[in-house]
Amino acid sequence: MAQFSLYKNEDSASNDAYPYFIDIQNSLLSDLNSRLVIPLSPHDTLNNTDAKNLCPVVHLDEGNFVLLTHQMTSVPSSILKTKVASLENFRYEILGAIDMLISGI
Repeated sequence: MAQFSLYKNEDSASNDAYPYFIDIQNSLLSDLNSRLVIPLSPHDTLNNTDAKNLCPVVHLDEGNFVLLTHQMTSVPSSILKTKVASLENFRYEILGAIDMLISGI
């Protein structure tokens, strides 16, 4: 599993609010049975996107999505089935958002 891979959320109970997860865990830890992910939500569903450093917007073919960095979580790697894209080109925005969450910078 490659870091910054974007996966479709297959769970029908939550995929309207969070249609995608981005895998942010380093690929060196691929043998673990869990992955650290950040959920993405459609940009138009959020009332406040003023925290642009914490919740950067990514542009996909399906529209604009916001990374909900403050909702970062661990999931079983088995639920990450359908890889949609790589968000490697957003690497600095993603790592900056994680830095903002942890260190406030």
